[in-house]
Amino acid sequence: MERCSPKKFLAGQIIRDPTTVDITALRREFTEGKLDIMGEIATQYRGYSPKDPALEPIYSLAEELDVPLLIHCEGIAAPSTEFRISDGNPLLLEEVLKRHPKLRIYVENAGWPFLGEMIALMYRYPQVYVDISTITWIIPRPTFHSHLKGLIDAGLGKRLMFGSDQMAWPETIGMAIDAIESAEFLTADQKRDIFYNNAVRFLKLKKDLADK
Repeated sequence: MERCSPKKFLAGQIIRDPTTVDITALRREFTEGKLDIMGEIATQYRGYSPKDPALEPIYSLAEELDVPLLIHCEGIAAPSTEFRISDGNPLLLEEVLKRHPKLRIYVENAGWPFLGEMIALMYRYPQVYVDISTITWIIPRPTFHSHLKGLIDAGLGKRLMFGSDQMAWPETIGMAIDAIESAEFLTADQKRDIFYNNAVRFLKLKKDLADK
């Protein structure tokens, strides 16, 4: 695997079926500098709960190597006969975080529509961040703004990160950015945090990379 523009992109590997993952090979990809992020962990599409034992080696490796882990844990998804909404409840991650207290994890699409559960998990576990990606355009904007405002009102503005998660590149990038910019309840500083500052902190970006 060759890195593409390492000063602009952090590389990750999508994982759909945890039973097919070669942990030894995956470890080598990280130690050789070919990967930076664990995931997207998209095992929900294959009917796996976030707390399924099959994911334990993946969580353990991410914690050991101190690499951020992105997991699809929410109530919406692309078509999949194996997908279960109930597996998207962010509280299913609590047992994972108890077993792996140093695991840096960020939840895709801020766990929508499980707002209360997402807030509770983030209150209890400060190493949990969320990204705000597909829900910026795939659900009605008032619905997205309501979810985003709930997180902001809960005091979690420093742990929200902008994402793309694009299936329609590049058309929806502008839509996603506009969804943040048009949120009148956000201050300029809060928007800057979402677009930039929070990711720099969570991903532990080096300043020379973050400034690019």
